[in-house]
Amino acid sequence: MHTLQTQTHPVAPIWAVPTVEADTLALLARTCRDRERIRFGYRRRDGQQDGRIADPYRLASTGRRWYLVAWDIGRQDWRTYRVDRLTSPLGTGVRFPPREPPPGYVEESIVAPISRHRAVVVVHAPAAVVAERFSGPGWVLKELDEHSCLLRTGGDSLEWLALTVGQLGLDFTVREPPELIDHIRTLAARLQASTEPPLRQ
Repeated sequence: MHTLQTQTHPVAPIWAVPTVEADTLALLARTCRDRERIRFGYRRRDGQQDGRIADPYRLASTGRRWYLVAWDIGRQDWRTYRVDRLTSPLGTGVRFPPREPPPGYVEESIVAPISRHRAVVVVHAPAAVVAERFSGPGWVLKELDEHSCLLRTGGDSLEWLALTVGQLGLDFTVREPPELIDHIRTLAARLQASTEPPLRQ
């Protein structure tokens, strides 16, 4: 259990019962820790099955599913695999040197596909200030300069995104999607109307 905890990247709070065997999670966590190359079968989205060889980096959990982040040997690129689609994972005994994915890769590769809406926002404040005020699953910050940063995030509704970005308490500019701008304007008008004194009868 300790190995699983240390080799897991929490993309979201882990609240659901894992949908995969504990032995599979334990094996993957061990190979991540020991930097041991693995081979496994993988069922793709189209239902086709193929074999993979990969250097495992970390397990990740969204609370609903488990994912394996790894360097795919055949494709020579980073890949994120749903663990419930893996079959017969097996350590090969081959050790590999440490390798790090690009910053934000884990969040982007997992949260983007499961989020109904994606937002790109320029926050007019240093990235360190934004990170101190709020961070959460799927929040990826990129420093633009010493006074601004780019925020990428996702959510199931535009209303939620509008509230989440608004609660930063910092100036920002929405780059995409344009629908989010309309929701923010509607929310701002509603909040403004709520502060006006009631009409006298």
